[in-house]
Amino acid sequence: MVHQIIDWSMRNRFIVLVLAIGIFVWGIFAVKKNPIDAIPDLSENQVIVFTEWMGRSPQLIEDQVTYPLVTNLQGIPKIKYVRGSSMFGMSFIYVIFEDDVDVYWARERVLERISTISKTLPDGATPQLGPDGTGVGHVLWYTLDAPDTDLGEQRAIQDWYVKFALQQVPGVSEIASFGGFQKQYQIAIDPNKLLFYQLTVPQVIAAVRSNNNEAGGRKFEMSDIGYIIKTSGYLKSIEEIANIPVKNQNGTPIRIADVATVQMTGETRLGIFDQDGEGERVGGIVVMRYGENAAEVIDRVKAKMAEVAKGLPKGVKFDIVYDRGELINESVDSIKTTLIEEMIVVSLIVIVFLFHWRSAVSIIIQIPITIAASFILLNAFDISSNIMSLTGIALAIGVIVDNGIIMSENAYKHLSERYAEVVGGGSPKADDR
Repeated sequence: MVHQIIDWSMRNRFIVLVLAIGIFVWGIFAVKKNPIDAIPDLSENQVIVFTEWMGRSPQLIEDQVTYPLVTNLQGIPKIKYVRGSSMFGMSFIYVIFEDDVDVYWARERVLERISTISKTLPDGATPQLGPDGTGVGHVLWYTLDAPDTDLGEQRAIQDWYVKFALQQVPGVSEIASFGGFQKQYQIAIDPNKLLFYQLTVPQVIAAVRSNNNEAGGRKFEMSDIGYIIKTSGYLKSIEEIANIPVKNQNGTPIRIADVATVQMTGETRLGIFDQDGEGERVGGIVVMRYGENAAEVIDRVKAKMAEVAKGLPKGVKFDIVYDRGELINESVDSIKTTLIEEMIVVSLIVIVFLFHWRSAVSIIIQIPITIAASFILLNAFDISSNIMSLTGIALAIGVIVDNGIIMSENAYKHLSERYAEVVGGGSPKADDR
């Protein structure tokens, strides 16, 4: 079979040359299309289910949220195993699927099962899917450099302006905010005053909820003019909350301010984010969508950040603290330099030792064609250009050259023997004697 291929190739040199050029051009397009990353994605094919039930202990979370979710999610097809983790106020479920399962098919199956489980969970515990990213999807970390702005205001800028703008970038799965204070109204109830006024905590909660509603009305026509009637009941200040009546005793209303203290403060935090020992910062993590090109996503996010920065308050700017794009560029440049150096050194060695330019050229041409063809296979198997794949290509150059040298030397040997037989009229051994 091999002899027939070689014989056909020798008789159809033009076709072989055209095929080689075609593979090389195809490989060039494959190089441009191949996704670039610094490190290979070796994470498992997983779907994360996150449930928040703040204020509850890990044991309560485990018994009433994590355990029911784990037992019900195990029946999904093509699952390897299900892992559960419980902590204060939060539950994490990691559903690990087979490697050949499409991640969005897996997310649909998990979402279908969650819709049937949610009814059995406690009130306030609503499971939701995590971002459609991988374990190496954190491609960019940034903070807001705002020395003259308090942490609550910075977190509001991040959550209500920056986050929504960056989430629109193609290839971004989620912008995870961290640091600062999430503003909220807090009502600190005095139990002694509740006892004095003979009130309960549920009564206070019900009073606040009933007074924080927007009610619709109807259209009212008068003098051929239509008026839309509605009530605006959303609470907008500390004073409005403090003046909410809870109960009427002997014609005297008992207000929230009579039994509790209302204040504007931040949500309870489990940690802080400090940058370079200079104080707390507010920022976000850019999570890349599954299967995207990390280098392109980072470039698009940076371009969007430059646009968003124009709308930030005076004195507020972005500070990038982690950028995988720099690592990607350094890794790719290092491998490119190594490949070019290897090609030059190998070419010189081949020319010096063979001292036959046609044989040397035939070997040297194999190097770029083979490297270009390797990227076609990388795209076919969804493998990105990273440190490991590019290093493997660099190491394979030696095998390519060895193969070319062996084939050229073998061809030169057989041609020499054939030439000796034709010129001497006998075998090379008889001529030697």
